[in-house]
Amino acid sequence: IYLAAVVGNLLIIVVIAVSNHLHTPMYFFLINLSILDLSTISVTIPKSMANFLLNTTAISYSGCAAQVFFFHVFCAADLALLTVMAYDRYIAICKPLYYKIIMKRTTCICMAASAWLSCVPYSALHTGNIFRLSFCQSNIIDQFFCEVPQLLKISCSDSYLSEVGVLAFSFLLVVTCFAFISMSYIQIFIVVLRIPVKEKQRKAFSTCIPHLIVVSLFVSTGSFAYLKPVSNSPSALDVTASLLYSVFPAVINPVIYTMRNNDIKAAMQKLTDH
Repeated sequence: IYLAAVVGNLLIIVVIAVSNHLHTPMYFFLINLSILDLSTISVTIPKSMANFLLNTTAISYSGCAAQVFFFHVFCAADLALLTVMAYDRYIAICKPLYYKIIMKRTTCICMAASAWLSCVPYSALHTGNIFRLSFCQSNIIDQFFCEVPQLLKISCSDSYLSEVGVLAFSFLLVVTCFAFISMSYIQIFIVVLRIPVKEKQRKAFSTCIPHLIVVSLFVSTGSFAYLKPVSNSPSALDVTASLLYSVFPAVINPVIYTMRNNDIKAAMQKLTDH
């Protein structure tokens, strides 16, 4: 699974980087998304694979803290970037005459940089809040990486309520981003359905549907994993839910974007021909 995610995302990065006609805002953001997907999956899976090969299940306290910090940086940046991508599609389809004016190169770089950098203090707050708790019930995490709900389960500190407050704040941010994305796509679909030429409709939908699938998959699985009650004993449902939001998007995103995107498929074909 890890190799599939690495190969798929690296392929998208290389194809877009070497294809001059793909040097547009949409594909610039797509490169950033692929880098984030690679980063997210690389925070958790290599350690799990190393533990499996070495026949151990151990992770250090500092290693666990680093996993929590970087995982939340990349996941939060992922959602922020998906929100930026929805705005990009909204401008491209609903205000095409202003697209080049609004989505200038410097603007795109600033938006992508904001998506990355704004998540660092958020993740630092999250990590600091978690690791100031006392963990005295157990040193066993029933998960393949240091996941916040599992860490809260083994905490014996009364101050865990402050982390629940941070999680509630996180959920509010997720809902806000999802609402912004949903409103953007409602406006997009209203405009697209008014296009009289069916071919142009299909082309517009082909750039929007993959993004909407990715957003829905990421938000729904992540919300489910964090909002559902954590079972007292190891549960296959807990592991499955975590896999769906932490691993599956990185694998499926390249497939979704390449299967429905004729420009990327053509660029890949041209690259293989050479």
